[in-house]
Amino acid sequence: MSEKTKAELLAEELGYAPTHAMKQIDEDEVRAADEFCVGYMQFLNECKTEREAVAFMQRAAEERGFEPFDREKRYACGDKVYYVNRGKAIILAVFGKKSVREGVRIAAAHIDSPRLDLKPSPLYEDEETALFKTHYYGGIKKYQWTAIPLSLHGVVYRKDGTGVTVSLGEKEGEPKFVITDLLPHLAREQDKRTLADGIKGEELNVLVGSRPFCADAGSELVKLNILKILNEKYDMTEKDFLSAELEVVPAMPVCDIGFDRSMIGGYGHDDRVCAYPSAMAAFDIETPEYTCVTVLTDKEETGSDGNTGLNSSYMAYFLYDLAAAAGCAGYEVLRNSKCLSADVNAAFDPTFPSVQEKKNASYINRGVVITKYTGARGKSGTSDASAEYMSFVRQILDKEKVVWQQGELGAVDAGGGGTVAKYIAKLDVDVVDVGVPVLSMHAPFEVVSKLDVYMAYRAFKAFYEA
Repeated sequence: MSEKTKAELLAEELGYAPTHAMKQIDEDEVRAADEFCVGYMQFLNECKTEREAVAFMQRAAEERGFEPFDREKRYACGDKVYYVNRGKAIILAVFGKKSVREGVRIAAAHIDSPRLDLKPSPLYEDEETALFKTHYYGGIKKYQWTAIPLSLHGVVYRKDGTGVTVSLGEKEGEPKFVITDLLPHLAREQDKRTLADGIKGEELNVLVGSRPFCADAGSELVKLNILKILNEKYDMTEKDFLSAELEVVPAMPVCDIGFDRSMIGGYGHDDRVCAYPSAMAAFDIETPEYTCVTVLTDKEETGSDGNTGLNSSYMAYFLYDLAAAAGCAGYEVLRNSKCLSADVNAAFDPTFPSVQEKKNASYINRGVVITKYTGARGKSGTSDASAEYMSFVRQILDKEKVVWQQGELGAVDAGGGGTVAKYIAKLDVDVVDVGVPVLSMHAPFEVVSKLDVYMAYRAFKAFYEA
């Protein structure tokens, strides 16, 4: 092999040219990435909703010695606690050597994903078929949700106040559901619609049955038969839909993608692909310098509003409790803290290059993405991390040889989006987005690289241990 020229050596020293992670790591690390993703794929298959993700993480935390947080108790370095917010968000904390007065290390990911929620009164019959009315949650392309297998997840609270968990359509032998679409032969008028209106919100009706209750005379006997089945299975009546949270999600299992099995395809990568690595990093630290706080939150896809989203105060109140135990003010903890907003970025798609600016796009297999700002147009709706904090994060990742890249969320004026970073910045915390690039983001079936998932884990662990 010929020696590098002076120009090549100088270009390496002064230039910035992100490359495929395989060019920067050895075979042992490639194997480690593949092994790490086995657990991640299991997590995705088991956790189609935020409630299921919280239950999974609570069990995993307890298995690793985490205990429920007690605000009256005093904790020492190495103690591990968790706090569950209304079953739909969870905080994991590992206490460090330094007082929380000096700040904590926060990684915040969201565990909700775009989906279809059942309306409060969803069940109806039309021409001897039973259907559910839905209201889509988060940003979706509605046409992508037709003619694919769907499952039903959530909880129902009955009139006596008792609850039951619902999960139907995932296991072998269980029935699935579907939203029908027109055949091409009869879709002439539908074809005249714009792509955004090809399927309208009120047309996202889920087919759930077609057999009537016995042969008696009467109306809506198919609906009655569905109510009978629901009553037998879940001891619920139609009125109980009013006190239910039922979500329709894709029923396809997670799988390897590509001849080389280098990628993972499935539902919910955004943002569980950051939630899982950040939680695993928290589980793998023992006695950090700074107390490490992992927040897996709800409601990001709809603006982080509600008392389980990060536009509420539950994370701040948790830190206030830590501050009180340390004899300091909550604002002291917050202003000295540092955070990675663990959220995804849109990977460059060579089929649709015009929405990205290549020099500032993120790419699969080039490692975890640092996104300095998100927002739209003139950086609207973002916190925009400072140069000082970008330097801090860079140094941590470089020191630990974590493969990383930088990326914007699309070309200027092409659109944009947001994360929880701005809500954390509002608390006077230094924050920047760090996460995994995703292809087909917000689709029922998204794609990520295994190497990038593993680099996210390594990035969060390095941050916690810095």
